Amino acid sequence: MISMLSSIKFGPDAFELRPLGVGTNSWRAKTHAGAREALLASLDAGITLIDTAEAYHSGDSERTIGRILRDSGRTAFVATKFAPMPLRLSLDSLSRALSASLERLGVERIDLYQVHWPFTLLKIERLMDRLADEVERGRVRGVGVSNYNAGQTRRAHAALAERGIPLVSNQVNYSLLHRSPEANGTLDTCRELGITLIAYTPLASGALTGKYRPGGRKPQATRRVMSAYRKLENVMPVIEDLERIGRSHDRSPAQVALNWLARQENVLPIPGAKNAQQAQDNARSIDFEISEQEAEQLDIATRPWLT
Repeated sequence: MISMLSSIKFGPDAFELRPLGVGTNSWRAKTHAGAREALLASLDAGITLIDTAEAYHSGDSERTIGRILRDSGRTAFVATKFAPMPLRLSLDSLSRALSASLERLGVERIDLYQVHWPFTLLKIERLMDRLADEVERGRVRGVGVSNYNAGQTRRAHAALAERGIPLVSNQVNYSLLHRSPEANGTLDTCRELGITLIAYTPLASGALTGKYRPGGRKPQATRRVMSAYRKLENVMPVIEDLERIGRSHDRSPAQVALNWLARQENVLPIPGAKNAQQAQDNARSIDFEISEQEAEQLDIATRPWLT
């Protein structure tokens, strides 16, 4: 019997989300047809969190999502991000960026508004205070951060708590081949504070799909410099474990890798999807559950990637 992974209680109003979302870094006007297929297929499968950012193709990802939702008459749980670039020196820049994102998405409220990275001259406490203002104005439903370490996460959580507002999420790089959130305390901090850890690049930029092998198919040039691709021979034992576990569940290595993340407490992976087939394949990663023994096998196999 196939088991379904439990939904996550998400945000200040305990909105229920399946433990999977869609990353849209590749979506833009140029890829509209595939993005439309992927978004609608995801929604049809009950995957409703669509993650984007103003920095993705200079806002074109947001515009594409807004256009698809408007033209299809569908709704989604939309998460986007504020980029605190060095030239943004005032809190008003956040409010202006939020206004621009609302316009591009064609909505009156952002379901999850995240600070994209902690590198800024604006203090975390001041940013959180302005985000709390936007929640009270009704333009933001929930507040999140991205790429924050454990200490920065605690500061953001404490600053929002003074306004009676929870920190909903922290979006970080997390996969079987990038397990540093476990080693550096970020995952434990999120669990302690009731914050959902959104895992981006959950398939290690394709290295966990099994498509790339030593002497075989070459990844795109930008991926070849990534640690997982520099020594693919070191990744092969992990791929073999994923394939072996996948055969027992009639699933692919990628689906097993996503399941390993999604079965964890308060972890929500957001793999990308460029078309309907990829979206449907992603959705099938959470309609079963690997066993404790299988999860432990993957844990042991990927311990070299804890740091």
